[in-house]
Amino acid sequence: MKLPAFILASGSPRRRELLAQAGLRFRVEAAQVEELNGADMTPRELCRANAFRKAQAVARQFPEALVLGADTEVHLGNRVFGKPATLKAAHQMLRRLSGCTHEVTTACCLLRARPAHRVMFDVTTHVQFRPLSDGQIRDYLATINPLDKAGAYAVQENGEWIVEAIEGSFTNIVGLPVQQVLAALASWPAAR
Repeated sequence: MKLPAFILASGSPRRRELLAQAGLRFRVEAAQVEELNGADMTPRELCRANAFRKAQAVARQFPEALVLGADTEVHLGNRVFGKPATLKAAHQMLRRLSGCTHEVTTACCLLRARPAHRVMFDVTTHVQFRPLSDGQIRDYLATINPLDKAGAYAVQENGEWIVEAIEGSFTNIVGLPVQQVLAALASWPAAR
C-alpha cells in the first residue's frame, strides 16, 4: 500500500531540498503558526511543541494527507540560538559558539488527522566549532545569509570554515534528519 499524499508543513528551502534529494514526492504547505520561544522549556521540548503545532495546523486543512512538521534549534546547554535579527546579532552568536561544542536538535511530527495517527521523534547532533577570530567570523558571514538560519550558520555553506567536528546526523544540522524521516515513513501504517 502507498503512503497518502505527503505534505511538508514548512517553507524551508533546505528541508524541501533534503526531501527532494531523498527521492520523496511531496508538496509544500507552509504552516501559518507563530512559533513558541518557550523560555520555560528545554530546547528538545520547544522543538517538539513547534513541530507538532506546524503539523497540526496543516493537517487541519488536509486531514487525509500525511503531514510532516519540523523544528530545528541550535543550543548551547539550554540557551537557544534562534535566527538572528541583524548581522551584529549573527556575529555575536558565532562569537559565543566559537571553540565550543553545541547541539542542534530537530523534532519531527508526522501527522494524519483522518484516520488519526501521529509519530513524533527528535534527533540531536553535536557540533564542535573551531576557535574563531572576529575576522574569520566576518569572512564567514560575508559568504552566507545568516538571518534565516538558526545559530547564524549553514553547515552546508562553507561550514568547514567554522566547524571542526560533527557527531551525528549531518542533514539534521541542515534542518531535517533525513535517515530518521525515511525510517518513520517506512513504518507508517499505510505503507505496510
